[in-house]
Amino acid sequence: MSIYIEGLGKAGGMSQFQEVIRQELENSMKNELEKLQATASEVDLGVVKKDFVGFKQLFHRFLQEKGPSVDWVKIKRPPEDSIQPYEKIISRGLPDNISSVLNKLVVVKLNGGLGTSMGCKGPKSLISVRNENTFLDLTVQQIEHLNKTYNTDVPLVLMNSFNTDEDTKKILQKYTHCRVKIYTFNQSRYPRINKESLLPVAKDVSKSGENAEAWYPPGHGDIYGSFYNSGLLNQLIDEGKEYIFVSNIDNLGATVDLYILNHLMSQPNGKRCEFVMEVTDKTRADVKGGTLIQYEGKLRLLEIAQVPKAHVDEFKSVSKFKIFNTNNLWISLAAIKRLQEQGAMDMEIIVNPKTLDGGLNVIQLETAVGAAIKSFDNALGISVPRSRFLPVKTTSDLLLVMSNLYSLNAGSLTMSDKREFPTVPLVKLGSSFTKVQDYLRRLESIPDMLELDHLTVSGDVTFGKNVALKGTVIIIANHGDRIDIPAGAVLENKIVSGNLRILDH
Repeated sequence: MSIYIEGLGKAGGMSQFQEVIRQELENSMKNELEKLQATASEVDLGVVKKDFVGFKQLFHRFLQEKGPSVDWVKIKRPPEDSIQPYEKIISRGLPDNISSVLNKLVVVKLNGGLGTSMGCKGPKSLISVRNENTFLDLTVQQIEHLNKTYNTDVPLVLMNSFNTDEDTKKILQKYTHCRVKIYTFNQSRYPRINKESLLPVAKDVSKSGENAEAWYPPGHGDIYGSFYNSGLLNQLIDEGKEYIFVSNIDNLGATVDLYILNHLMSQPNGKRCEFVMEVTDKTRADVKGGTLIQYEGKLRLLEIAQVPKAHVDEFKSVSKFKIFNTNNLWISLAAIKRLQEQGAMDMEIIVNPKTLDGGLNVIQLETAVGAAIKSFDNALGISVPRSRFLPVKTTSDLLLVMSNLYSLNAGSLTMSDKREFPTVPLVKLGSSFTKVQDYLRRLESIPDMLELDHLTVSGDVTFGKNVALKGTVIIIANHGDRIDIPAGAVLENKIVSGNLRILDH
């Protein structure tokens, strides 16, 4: 008997030691959070308490779980029927009572991001993308068009972050006469953690001064808890709403699809599908996008952060993992409520390392909304056309959506009939175009891109009015040189380099 205990002691010594360390770290974090909480005003205290409850749970899991959370050998391809082709969904047609189906829908846009990557201050949703319309304008126009066409009451819900809430609310006043009810709720505000000490870097709960960098919104996986805590989830259920359609506000392809909605609402044999993820075919540009796999009998989202280093190339291969997650999701409200109340929402933790302006290394713990797919019953992937994934992350993307490749109708962008092939050109604008104001200054008007396949621009380049780009066009101004593409120029399969020598390509 004693040998057995002694053996266990030796084997378990390390894990016992780790357990002690874990408990110490958790206690230290608890003490620090209590100190921070004590600095909150009475007005903010309720929200701070709720945020810290969620954060402590996430931190506890972070200390428990180590390394990539998937066992590579257990990964299987999803069964055939778990990812339905969009054509099959369309073939079911639409019922006569599509209005009553629409009245059970809520559109939710993830609106927590700032426009900093494109050199803009304030919420990204307020950047003009087409004919002076912002992302938010286009979203409101789309839903208003639905409500007017079908005589329905589909509301818009914005999940803001503490970074975007104030500016967004100011803008919302301009939509008071639109036929769309707009609600907002805030995602949580969590403390960034010092990478060395694993303690918060914040000194108090304020968001200003040196504390501004001490807080972060914890990724869009926070939607479930924040939506539930805000009281809005229950309110919408009481109003008879059944599903939310969630997407990133900068994905201009993410419009309400009546066929997918009808498929959800009219499931055969009464098995309601609680979660639909729209996926689309991977191209070389999407190798980092999350993909759907079968894992331990469940449909599951696999993100690049969870992949063991030895398998990253395999993950990026277009042949093995052919599809990726567009982050257009259709989710049952009743199921969210059930899972929240049972504490059964299971999402992998994403550890996001950052370096603050002063050089301090911190980590922020995040989750992704799509990762919860495995917690829902009868989850389904639908393989949609690429046109439903049109994100605007950079000015290269902005050039595409501002161009004549697309026409705008009731807030929705559709590919122009004049484009002979359905794929979007590959556009790479250099660092001189990164900021929106620099990009706009360098383009007197948006070039004609209907026949463009590929555009690369690097260095100090400007475009005159009415330029047409066709085939493959590469424009490279070397350091110290400047290239001005003259007004009315037609560049077809051309390389332009150095001091404006135009070569046939």
